[in-house]
Amino acid sequence: MAVVELNQSGFEAAIEENNFVIVDFWAPWCGPCRSFAPVYEKVSADFDDILFAKVNTEDEQEIAAHFRIRSIPTLMIFRDQTIIYAQPGAMPEGAFRELLTKARELDMAEVKRQEAERRDASQASGNA
Repeated sequence: MAVVELNQSGFEAAIEENNFVIVDFWAPWCGPCRSFAPVYEKVSADFDDILFAKVNTEDEQEIAAHFRIRSIPTLMIFRDQTIIYAQPGAMPEGAFRELLTKARELDMAEVKRQEAERRDASQASGNA
């Protein structure tokens, strides 16, 4: 699958319309971003069930600010509209493939259950 460039108008739809999305936050002046780009492109060809997207943080500053992107490249993985991974730094191809495999294996029902428990606990402690 080809890597798609996301902008403000298409970002939300991309996340809502795809069950599995990985976003590479990058900038043209960023050396590690440029070094990681070929790895990202190569790996994207082997995972047809994942939408591989890129966000140019220079052009899409609102998106970068919304997700508090402070370092680039930053990879963010969404499964079922839930962020399951967000870390700065490029990674070697093997580590990137392993990350995607582990992300694919996650039990999203359990992830969402734990997220709801944390939210409930946080609300309860805020009311105390």
